[in-house]
Amino acid sequence: MQNSNYLFTSESVSEGHPDKVCDRISDAIVDLYLSKDPYSRVACETLTTTNRIVLGGEVRGPAEITKDLIEETAREAVREIGYEQDGFHWKNAAVDIFLHEQSVDIAQGVDAAGNKDEARVIRG
Repeated sequence: MQNSNYLFTSESVSEGHPDKVCDRISDAIVDLYLSKDPYSRVACETLTTTNRIVLGGEVRGPAEITKDLIEETAREAVREIGYEQDGFHWKNAAVDIFLHEQSVDIAQGVDAAGNKDEARVIRG
């Protein structure tokens, strides 16, 4: 039996919207890891608010990617967008990094062999 009554919702945001800024920063972090090691595993979520960037998630990649390099990458992404205002400025926004080594359980699931659909890059 088909229900002909339903509610469909979607969101569309414009350039500069915090959702797009967060996506751009997360993408830059994923790209950073993949540029150093194409087999890196990165799950990075980004939150922005007034003059603050918060990065969180799990990663597995080269040790040469330090918190300083991650912060520099996040700032560069915001600079490229063009944010240079009092409430959000690429140069002086606080950057909090809560990225940690990928858990053993997640690594086991990601690395398991078999015929399965696998998303290599998840951006959110």
